[in-house]
Amino acid sequence: MTAPDPSPDLARGTFTATGPWVVPLHLPWRDAVPAERARIRRRLPDLVRPSRLPPLGRLVRVAAHLAPALGLWAVGARRQGGTASRQDLARRLRLAAEALGPTYIKLGQIIASGEGLFPAELVAEMRRCRDQVPPEPFATVREAVEADLGRPLDEVFARFDRRPLAAASIAQVHSAALHPTEPGGEPVEVVVKVQRPRIAQLVEADLRVMASIAPKLVGRIPVAALANPPALVELFGETITEELDFRLEGDNMLEVARVFAELGQVAFVVPRPHPTLVTRRVLVMERLAGFAFEDLEGMKAADIDTEQVVRSGMIGFLEGAMLHGIFHGDLHAGNLFVLPDGRTALLDFGITGRMGEQRRQAFLRLLVGATMNDVRGQLAAIRDLGALPPDVDLDAVIVDLGLDRPVVDPTTLTPEQLTAEIQQTLKGLLGYGAKLPKELMLFVKNMVFLDGAIATLAPDLDLFAEIAHIATYFATRHGSVIATEVGVDESSWNLDMGGVRALYGVDDGTDALTHRELQQRREVIAARLAARQRPSLRSRVAARVRERRRGRPEPQPSA
Repeated sequence: MTAPDPSPDLARGTFTATGPWVVPLHLPWRDAVPAERARIRRRLPDLVRPSRLPPLGRLVRVAAHLAPALGLWAVGARRQGGTASRQDLARRLRLAAEALGPTYIKLGQIIASGEGLFPAELVAEMRRCRDQVPPEPFATVREAVEADLGRPLDEVFARFDRRPLAAASIAQVHSAALHPTEPGGEPVEVVVKVQRPRIAQLVEADLRVMASIAPKLVGRIPVAALANPPALVELFGETITEELDFRLEGDNMLEVARVFAELGQVAFVVPRPHPTLVTRRVLVMERLAGFAFEDLEGMKAADIDTEQVVRSGMIGFLEGAMLHGIFHGDLHAGNLFVLPDGRTALLDFGITGRMGEQRRQAFLRLLVGATMNDVRGQLAAIRDLGALPPDVDLDAVIVDLGLDRPVVDPTTLTPEQLTAEIQQTLKGLLGYGAKLPKELMLFVKNMVFLDGAIATLAPDLDLFAEIAHIATYFATRHGSVIATEVGVDESSWNLDMGGVRALYGVDDGTDALTHRELQQRREVIAARLAARQRPSLRSRVAARVRERRRGRPEPQPSA
C-alpha cells in the first residue's frame, strides 16, 4: 500500500503529513482578526485603569471573599513571617480565587506557571487551580455551538461527546467527529473548544474590580517584586483579553505554524484549525494524539530521543521569537505532547507572544548580549523591551546592582548574605522603575518550563555543552542575519563561556554542569533561604517588652 501524498498545505505550516482537510490560502474567519486585535489594544488601558466606580455587584462579591482571606492571614500566620506566612496567604488566595470563578482561576493558573517570577509558595498553591474547574452542562455547550455555527449540532457533527476532555477557566474541550466529506467515508475526528457563557462580560467586570483593588494592596502582601499587584493586573489584562476570541487563537496557530515552516523547523506540529468552523466562541481543530510530555517511560519504550525533544524545544522556541517575534506563550505539560515519531505537538494558542519589530530586535540584542557577556548591551535591550524607563542611566544601574563586580557563587553565602543580596537587587530594580513587560514575562515563564522539562526528560544533559550547541546552531544558520540586525561584526560574535558560567554562579574552573548538579545547587540555596526564618512569636514578644521598658517605639511587623 503506497503512502498518501503529503498535504499541499505543508508549505504554509508545520502540520501533520496528511490532515483531515487542507488549510486554504484564505480563511474567511481570519478577515476580522486585525480589527479585533486593534479593538482589544484600544480598550485595554481603560479596563486596567483604577476606576472610582467599578462594577458594584462584582466588587462586593470580590470583597466578600478577599477581605476575610487577607484579614485572617494578617491576624494569624503573618505574625510568624517567613515560609509559614507565605504558605498561609497563598492557600487563602487560592481558595478565594476558586470561589470567585473563572477569571480569578485563570489568574491563578498564570501564576502557577510563573515559577521564578512569583513566590514559590504561591506558585505551588496555585497549581491546584489548574484542573479543578467544573464543566458547563452539555445543554449550555450545545446552545453556544449551535448559536455560533448557525446550525443544529447533529447537522455539523456525526458525534459530539457530552463529557469534555478538559474543562478550564475560559473554555472546555470536547472530542467530536465531523460528518464524512465523501459518501461512504469515515467521520473526521476533531476537537472542539467551546467558550464558557458570558465569560467575556465577567472578565471585563473582574478586570475593572482588580484594577481598583490592586493599588491598595501594594506593600501589604508579598505577591511579587517586579509584578506588584497593579502591574500584575496589567499583565493579566494583556494576556486574558486576547483569549476571549477564538478567531485570534486560530490565527495564532496558523502564524506559529507558518513561522516554523519558513524556518524549516520540522520538530513541531500544530493542529490545523478548520477552514470554516471557527468563531468568537467555538474553535474546531484537527485532533492529534501522542505521549504526555512527562511520560518519560512511554517515550523511552517507543525509542524516542528525549534529549533531542528538549533540544528541539529550546531551539524552536528561541528561533521563532528571535527571528520572527512570535512564540507559543504558555508552554506547560498540558499544552503539548510528543508524537510517536518524536515531534512535539503544540496545543492551546490562546496565549501567544507577539513582538513588534522594535521589541523583537531588542529581544534579539538581549540574547546575543547574553552569549557575549555584554552586560551593558543586555541592560539596553531590557530597557528597549520596556522593562526599564527609556531615560534610565544604564551605567548607574550597573554600579548600583553590582553588575560590574566579580560573580559570587550563591552556594558559598550564608542565609543572611544570600537574603541581603536578593533584597538589595530587587530594591535597586524597583528604585529604577523596573517592571515586567508581557513578552518578557512569557519568555521567562517558558524558559522555566523548559528548565523543568530538562529535569524530567534529560537530567544528565550537560548544560554548558548544550548552550554551546545552540549558539553554534544559530551562528551557522542565521549568523549573518543576526549580526546585521544587532550591529556587530559576524566574526566577533563568539560565545563567552565565562558569561555562561556567571549566569549559573559557578567559577571559571567548572567545565561541565548537568541539570542534576544544577538542581542540587538550587536545593542548597533554597535550604539556606528557608533557614533564615523570622524570629519566633515568643522572641518578638520579648523584644517588644524590652523596647517598652526602654521607652522606645515598638517595631512594626511587615509582610
